[in-house]
Order: sequence, then structure tokens, then C-alpha cells
Amino acid sequence: MPKKAGPIIKESTDEAYGVGGIPCCWCRCCTCIHLEFLKSVPGIIKTLEVVISFMVQGLLLKYGLRFHAQIGTAFEGALTTCSACFMTSLILLMCYMVSEKSYKLIQASYFEIMFGTIACFFCISAASCLGFATKTFLLPLYVASAGLEVYPAMTTAYMLCGTLGAVYAIDCYFALRNLSKRTLI
Repeated sequence: MPKKAGPIIKESTDEAYGVGGIPCCWCRCCTCIHLEFLKSVPGIIKTLEVVISFMVQGLLLKYGLRFHAQIGTAFEGALTTCSACFMTSLILLMCYMVSEKSYKLIQASYFEIMFGTIACFFCISAASCLGFATKTFLLPLYVASAGLEVYPAMTTAYMLCGTLGAVYAIDCYFALRNLSKRTLI
């Protein structure tokens, strides 16, 4: 007597993934890397998180390190926040680019929601503290001495840090939406 076949379960692929690898002449190299993920909305958001946090960290280290005594703990808080956000977002981006399964599991998990919420809160609070310290302590130095480049750099840094908080809020919203889709099914 022939066996009856059971149900066939097929996973639908996300729009974030397609054919992996890098096209090279007539073949594809490094097929474990999915560069198509970077073209999707979650990929663009993760890339923005990495790039903006790297830019803020670079501005803080290049221009603010000499004036960290004047800026105070706002400098240290912003640098710590952006460093932690940069490293975590970079690791997540690399995991998502290498494995579609890790993207599906991590993106729709409580980790991504908690990380996005905490990173959003820390970035916005670091931006407000750095903005206050910049306006209070560096603006008089900037007005007194022409050509002091730390004030425009720190102004850019706290504005980018606030923007980074907004990007994390958007990412958290998408992660929450993916989690609710996953739990409803």
C-alpha cells in the first residue's frame, strides 16, 4: 500500500532576499552574501543606523576629544551611546546579509524591539545633553575665537545623534510590526 504524502510546507521568501552573491562575468561569487538585502527597506534602515552612528562617533573623536573637559559627561555619554549602537547595528547588518533565516528570526524578535527602543531613547537623550553642553560651553568659545571648528562639529554631532534616534524609532516600529505579523499567523 503506497504511503500518503503529508502536507508540504513552503516558506515564502522575503522581498529583502533574492539570488545571493556578487555577479562576476558569467558566474556569481560569494553566494553566501546577499547584497540585495541592502536595497530593501530594512536593509536601508540598518545601513543608515551604521553610517550615522559611525559619522557621529568620528565627529566626536576627531573634534570633541580635545574639548571633552569643557563639554563634560555629555561627550562621554554620546560617544558611548554611538559606539554601542554602531557595533550592535553593524553585527546585526552582517548577520542579516549572510543569513536570511537569522534576519527572519532576529527582526521579528523581542531583542530587535528592545534594542531599538533603548537605542532610540539613549540617542535622543545623548543628543539633548550634547546639544545643551555645546550651546552652554562651546558657543562662548566659538564667539570669542574665530575659526574654532569644534562648535560646528559638535552641533552636527548632536543633530545627527537625534536623527539616529529617529531612525532607531522607525526600525523599532518595523520590528514590532513584523513581530505582530508573526504572532498573528
